[in-house]
Parts: sequence; C-alpha cells; structure tokens
Amino acid sequence: MPPLTGPASGTVRIDLSGKVALVTGGGYGMGRASARRFAACGAAVVVADIDRVTGEETVESIRSAGGTATFVEVDVGESDGVRDMVAATVAAYGGLDYAHNNAGIIEDQEPVTRFPEQLWDRIIRTNLTGTFLCLKYEIPAMLERGGGAIVNVASETTYKGNAGDVAYTASKHGVVGLTQVTGLRYARRGIRINVIAPGNIETGIVERARRYMSPEQVRYMETVMPIGRLGRPEEVAELVVWLCSDAASLINATRVAVDSGWHVS
Repeated sequence: MPPLTGPASGTVRIDLSGKVALVTGGGYGMGRASARRFAACGAAVVVADIDRVTGEETVESIRSAGGTATFVEVDVGESDGVRDMVAATVAAYGGLDYAHNNAGIIEDQEPVTRFPEQLWDRIIRTNLTGTFLCLKYEIPAMLERGGGAIVNVASETTYKGNAGDVAYTASKHGVVGLTQVTGLRYARRGIRINVIAPGNIETGIVERARRYMSPEQVRYMETVMPIGRLGRPEEVAELVVWLCSDAASLINATRVAVDSGWHVS
C-alpha cells in the first residue's frame, strides 16, 4: 500500500463567494494557508497578525492570485485590539461569516517547577485569552449575518499531553473547553464552532520548537506521526475551510485531530 500523501491544494470544490473570513495568525504557516484557501474559494479575507510584514505578504499573495484580502495588525491578547479587528472586518466587507482563530505561540521546555511565571502569562494570554477574545467579538458580528462558522486551534497535546510544553499544553486544553461551551451555546443561533488539533505541522511554531531540542528530538518530531513526515499547512487549511462550509453543517463543538492518527498511537 502506498504511503498516505496530502491532497493538492484546492482539490475540494467549495464556493464561498460573497462570504467574509477572518484569520488570526495569518502571516505564516497554517494561518497563511487557510487565508489563501478561503480566498481561493471566493471569500474576502481579513488577514490579522501581530507581524505586519508577514501579514501583508499573505495579503499580497492572495491579491496576486486574484483574490480579495486586507491586513489588520493585532495582538489577540488585547481586548481593544481584537474588538477593533472585528470592527475593521465588518467595515471593510460588510460583515463576518467565518473565522479561523489560529494565532498562538510556544516557548521554552522547562518543567512546571522552573517554568517562568511571566512566560506562563504570555502564553496563556495569547493562546487562551486570545481565543476567548476572538470569540467574544466575532460571534456578535456573525449573529448580525444570521450565522457563521468558527475554527479554533488546539493541539495534539490535548489528547495525551507533552511533558515539555507546560503552558502551551494547558492553554490548548482551555481552547478545547472554550470551543465546546460556545459551540453548544450558539448552535441554535446558526453558529458552528469547532477546534482542530494538529500534530506536527511545518510552521513557525515547529521551527521555533527546534531551538529547544536535541538532534534526536528533532528527528523524532519530524517522523513521529504515523504518516512518517511533518504535515503541511495546506493540508490543515483544507480542513479549516471545509469545516466552515455548509458541507460540515452537522459538525459542531467538536475537536478534530489533524495528525494522521498520532493521537491514538
């Protein structure tokens, strides 16, 4: 049997013409890939990131391919900034239909007894509070449109943990809880909210994680998933956009693993 391989980008036909999508952490990795995929399906896209340079690069790549996109600079851990991000989306394109709350960070590999408290606060603020704030301001905008869909980002660590990622793992467990609560709360009002749990994907987070690893740990990270390789951001983007589409109308408040089965291995 041949090894599993990912689909070519854009193989599933999804029409999002007239829709508006917001992607946080859209400057690189999974966020950039999902922003490009939303645009390829016809949606107008707001690319939000704390890094203006990379965010505008994503916007330019969408526009050069014939899509519609705008950049908004934001720190998702700041309430006013997130509120303004959603307001800018509505002002630019008339509303909000989809969101991929992707912004996140991972730093350090210290055990809990030595984990710096300031770093704990920073990671929780970005990964967990940032997702909470996005939901807080995105949902009212979607209700104005009569519904929508949101995809948050957790991690494979929410299935079995990781002894080296104290704050990151805790923050991602929190994102799963937020997704379940909000998904149940707003389903009858036309908003579906799901969370993906990626394995090891070739993104900036994985690249930064390499700094804290030995060569042996790096090789393990790159090959540990049953597929035998790192995932590609475009493969995750296919799922994100599909979960937002009407094809996924019965999928809500659900955690979806994107790790080729690693979470059960």
